[in-house]
Amino acid sequence: MQELKLKIAQTIATLVDGALSPDEIAAMLEYPPDSAMGDLALPCFKFAKAMRKSPVMIASALRDSFSCEGVKEARAMGGYLNFTLDTDFYLATVNKIVSEGENYGRSEEGKGKTVVLDYSSPNVAKPFHIGHLGTTVIGHSLKKLHEFLGYTCIGINHLGDWGTQFGKIICAYRRWGSRAEVEAGGVDELVRIYVRFHEEAEKDPALNDEARAEFHKLELGDEENIALWKWFIEISLAEYKKTYDQLGIEFDSYNGEAFYTDKMPEQIELMREKGLLTLDDGATIVNLEAYNMPPCLILKRDGSTLYPTRDIAAAVYRKRTYDFDKCIYVTSSGQSLHFAQWFKVVEMMGYDWADKLVHVPYGTISIGGAKLATRTGNVILLRDLFSTAVEKCLDVINEKNPALENKEATAEAVGVGAIVFYYLLNGRIKDSDFNMEDALSFDGNTGPYTQYTYARCSSILSKTGDITGRATALTEPSEFALVKVLSRFPEAVKAAIRDYEPSVITRYSLEVATAFNKFYQDCRIISSEGEVNESRVLLVKATRTVIREALALICLKTPEKI
Repeated sequence: MQELKLKIAQTIATLVDGALSPDEIAAMLEYPPDSAMGDLALPCFKFAKAMRKSPVMIASALRDSFSCEGVKEARAMGGYLNFTLDTDFYLATVNKIVSEGENYGRSEEGKGKTVVLDYSSPNVAKPFHIGHLGTTVIGHSLKKLHEFLGYTCIGINHLGDWGTQFGKIICAYRRWGSRAEVEAGGVDELVRIYVRFHEEAEKDPALNDEARAEFHKLELGDEENIALWKWFIEISLAEYKKTYDQLGIEFDSYNGEAFYTDKMPEQIELMREKGLLTLDDGATIVNLEAYNMPPCLILKRDGSTLYPTRDIAAAVYRKRTYDFDKCIYVTSSGQSLHFAQWFKVVEMMGYDWADKLVHVPYGTISIGGAKLATRTGNVILLRDLFSTAVEKCLDVINEKNPALENKEATAEAVGVGAIVFYYLLNGRIKDSDFNMEDALSFDGNTGPYTQYTYARCSSILSKTGDITGRATALTEPSEFALVKVLSRFPEAVKAAIRDYEPSVITRYSLEVATAFNKFYQDCRIISSEGEVNESRVLLVKATRTVIREALALICLKTPEKI
């Protein structure tokens, strides 16, 4: 569809005497809400000033002069010029998708460019809970989307492996833990003693001083505390990787906050040389009043560093190491001010790549309206959520298709995919309340519905054999409607990247599934004959390809049978 849009735009550009460029006109083309109005629509309002005519008159004049390969008819409808595409366009689209296969929608626009993505980044010694789902799946989807368009992507898991919480855990471990219990219980045991620390600290605030002292020893390189800290990280990573395996996620780097400890002094000295640092009640800050922001804290009163200091050092290291064209940070919207502040500080330091730093915020997630907090033990663990979803899917499979091969693997793909799909369905900035029953439904706007549609395509193709000809005979409205949706896949990918919004792909995959199932209901496929049979089978093949690639971009697997 993109190529045809540009052809139409180039034709229009010549008819409006260069009032707008072809690219500008192509961006104006819309999809009418009703197919009876046509397949594409061009609002003519932007031409009015340059052409000194009303949009209605412009649309009529353009209609009379318009001719473009791939367009069957142009109609003036009010201030719009609407286009109906010819059958050859639809046939060519099916054949293009079948011919290109997994390369359909891909491009090399990102060739030679590097994107660094900082996402997931859990705090060590705490388990994955549903609150970590956003940064993990949004971040990985953005990585896959950029890779799809040829970018070299570096996935970084910036572990929260430094800070006073480690003093608390070390203190709690020495008071109420043991090596045997931690070895047996893993992260769960670390959480238990961490929660207990906060409970006990409410009764005895002196425990907080003890925790600060333990972290200070860690900062100074105390051998025992360093050994414990490394052990806690090792235990945590083993747990996290189980979840990453379920999601099909791998990272290029696990360098966390501690990695940048020796890289901060250089950046602090540069800020000092630039005259950016001032003292405020004993703390060292960068004043951002001129930019309508609170001051950015660089050093505490005691000289210890804070998150902005570490993030600045990390950004400089990543630019030097990867020479990125873009560095994306996927975190909750609650951190938007933090990122705006230190991005501005990087700019003030004179780094000319400051505008390549991108914060991608997302809303909060809750269950039953309840917010999550590790320190109180009020968490819904992601592994438990996945386990419940997989179990429920396995129950459905055992009821409806008990002879299915590899049903445990299928249940995992559908169960885990259901949660991810449900989360990525709405715009990322929107707060959401998770509902397991809605997520796992095979009816409606869900992952299982879309995955089942893929499996239905696979089932049809397993019965028809591999047809390698060309589509030559599409005649039914539901066929054209499906092809029109399939033709928009490349546009959906670009829109998702442009807006850093995986939900564009999630919603698009639902459109494909819905259009396919309407086609499936309206048209005989296996029992059709001749050119009609061949064309419909190829349309199924094209649909299967697009669903597979779209779901892969949002971290979902596609079982052949469900």
